[in-house]
Amino acid sequence: QVHLVESGGGSVEAGGSLNLSCAISGTNYIPGCTGWFRQAPGQEREAVARISLSSKFTVFADSVRGRFAISRDIAKKMVYLQLNNLTPEDSAEYFCASAEVSWDDCASATSSDFPYWGQGTQVTVSS
Repeated sequence: QVHLVESGGGSVEAGGSLNLSCAISGTNYIPGCTGWFRQAPGQEREAVARISLSSKFTVFADSVRGRFAISRDIAKKMVYLQLNNLTPEDSAEYFCASAEVSWDDCASATSSDFPYWGQGTQVTVSS
């Protein structure tokens, strides 16, 4: 079985920063593509960022590009999302998701293409 566990969410003021972590576990599982998604109440789930296994390739949503950074530590089986210059519009439940696919498939994948998900971590940004 594959398990993802997010942590690092919290409440911050606008302009603040948070660092989200995603711990991935699973015997013989190779997380070729790992992404972060977010969902605010009453809104559809939004892809935020994703990263390839080698960290060579990353993709960001237009709404977060330049403010968020994604990274991973293969040895520790961790993926991180650094959130900077946060705004109230960034408030949402943030989810980590993973798929055992190549980057070509990862870059164009939608949320339904990710079979493994964490339980989410809440980010709340006050103005």
